Amino acid sequence: MTENETEQPSRWSGAKDRWKRWRDGLHRRPRVEFFYRIAVGVVGVVVLGLGILAIPYPGPGWAIVFIGLGILATEFDWAQSLLAKVRERYDKAMDWFHRQPAIVQILGGLLTAVVVFTTLWLMGAVDWAGEFFGVEHGWLNSPLGVGSP
Repeated sequence: MTENETEQPSRWSGAKDRWKRWRDGLHRRPRVEFFYRIAVGVVGVVVLGLGILAIPYPGPGWAIVFIGLGILATEFDWAQSLLAKVRERYDKAMDWFHRQPAIVQILGGLLTAVVVFTTLWLMGAVDWAGEFFGVEHGWLNSPLGVGSP
């Protein structure tokens, strides 16, 4: 065992002890704890919402969802149980998806691409990208009028 391996557990336990002391201090100040819990709730819900919006797009949508739930789980018991359930269901869904034939996986990828393109089109990003590259067609414009001059 190296010197770093023996130091690391004490470093983590020290951080956990400091966190516990700080958290216990909040319990002794109910008003501060109340506003702290509100702040954690607001930050957690914002991160969770961003994660949910990012799920269909390439990138870490599900990771952001789990981070948002993790933030909420630091203060709320319901979020701890929801995080466990969502994590379990996500793992089962991904295991199922990866066991499917290639055609199902390809169709899943195509469906994701259609969802991404459609939302970008509705938000006016397709028109913006077309104008950026010098391509202007009427069908590129968002039917919602978003992103139009």
